[in-house]
Amino acid sequence: MKLERYWIRFELEPFSSGPKPGCGVTAHNYDDALEILRRTIFKDKVLPPIQEVIEKVDISSLDQKHVIPNMEVPTRRGVWYPRGFTDIF
Repeated sequence: MKLERYWIRFELEPFSSGPKPGCGVTAHNYDDALEILRRTIFKDKVLPPIQEVIEKVDISSLDQKHVIPNMEVPTRRGVWYPRGFTDIF
C-alpha cells in the first residue's frame, strides 16, 4: 500500500516549552496518520483539535532552520517530526 506524508498542526500546542510547528507523519491514509499520532506522541492523552492538515506535504516547504535538521527519515511509516518516536510504533 502506498504511503503519504502528512504535516499536522494542532489548535493547542501539544509539546512543551513554547510554540512548535507541528507533527510530521507518514501513513497509509489520514485515519492511519491520526492513529499513529494517538499511539506515539499522544499516548495516554486526548488528541487535541486539529488546526491544519497538509497531505502530500513537500518536505522542502517546512522550516529549513528548525524542522528539516531535526526530523527523522520521512519515507517509512511513522512519526518523522518531532524526533524520538520512530522506535515506538
